Amino acid sequence: MDTTDLSIRIDRGLKDEADNMFNEMGLNLTTAIIIFVKQAIRQKKIPFEIALETGNDKSLSMFDAMAASERIWENAVRTGTAGMSMEDIDAEIQAARSERKTKGARA
Repeated sequence: MDTTDLSIRIDRGLKDEADNMFNEMGLNLTTAIIIFVKQAIRQKKIPFEIALETGNDKSLSMFDAMAASERIWENAVRTGTAGMSMEDIDAEIQAARSERKTKGARA
């Protein structure tokens, strides 16, 4: 694999805090950044919500969001739904709803 260097500037305290957190998870900061970049490329978006804090913020941490996103993607690949279009997904939902209504009418 051909690799390249990436140099970024970050507050020393923020870096130290991230290093400590990722080390507790068995990762290093480089691996965490690579996970983030891979998810962003795979999803074609920032792989977590960016929002202002509201005080009652119950949102996931960046790592939790990335891990959840990875689990969702792996599940989609495992179940064969990763390549489904929105139209395919809508059709599946409609079929399931129709089936549920039919079963409910028979009961």
